[in-house]
Amino acid sequence: MEKIAVIGSGLIGRAWAIVFARAGHPVKMYDNTTGAVDKALGLIDEGLGELKNAGLIEDAPATIMGRIAAAQSLEDAVGDADYVQENTSEKVDVKREVYRMLDEAAPAHCILASSTSTIQTSRFSEGLKGKHRCIVAHPVNPPHVVPIVEVSPAPWTAPEVIEKTRALQEKVGQVPITVKKEVEGFILNRLQAALLLESWRLVGEGYVSVEDLDKTIRDGLGLRWAFMGPFETIDLNAPGGVSDYAARFGPAFDSMMSGVEYKPWGQELIARIEAERRKMMPHEKHAEREAWRDRRLMALVAHKRAQDALDD
Repeated sequence: MEKIAVIGSGLIGRAWAIVFARAGHPVKMYDNTTGAVDKALGLIDEGLGELKNAGLIEDAPATIMGRIAAAQSLEDAVGDADYVQENTSEKVDVKREVYRMLDEAAPAHCILASSTSTIQTSRFSEGLKGKHRCIVAHPVNPPHVVPIVEVSPAPWTAPEVIEKTRALQEKVGQVPITVKKEVEGFILNRLQAALLLESWRLVGEGYVSVEDLDKTIRDGLGLRWAFMGPFETIDLNAPGGVSDYAARFGPAFDSMMSGVEYKPWGQELIARIEAERRKMMPHEKHAEREAWRDRRLMALVAHKRAQDALDD
């Protein structure tokens, strides 16, 4: 599990190259769009500079950049790879064709992992000779800052492929979880969907403004969720732990959410929420705010690392 191939040099592919290279792995990057990898290398260099400024990498950016090379073809990228991280279009037919080529070109021991956030492993690996080595390793944007990775196998993915994928992700500083059974959206997106659906409903039915809804998460739930999950949160919110919390609040939660139906997001509501957001942040400042978000995330990760070190 030493040599890494990254297929696709967009935002997620670039971030993965950083993840593996900063951990000491040689990385070959390939993109079938002419000039895309050269452009990506420049952006990776910039990203490494930001990580260095945030105190999140020890090596000099130039040292890490020396571990990343452009491949001239898919076969060149994966020919001697131990692990492939694929980042191509979120279309099933595209994934199937890419994985057909990867299965033919990569060594038999090489794990073929996808960054897809919407397509289960079984949908693009069925029928392949090497379907047992295919798996989803779904990151969160941006994966070189936010470490969670959802490892989601197909029913036929070999157990050792799951184990090796998790081990590699841990080795490079990510935080893997295992999706024990295939499910649409995996775990994170389903949790996000539940919160978003209720958020849109509360705004749409006039209970709260867009700005105040965001404050509720940013300055409320989000503060706890930055270092605890929902089960640890409720475990610590009742003297007797989870069972005590369930006895105290379970009926109330059941009552408040019973009968709630979530409708598709209509165009009128979308336009209203869009308008509220644009009052708070004009669209021309969108890229600037994205960069601000990434800096804030870096600072938060650095803070969490420092606190973890104190706890240890």
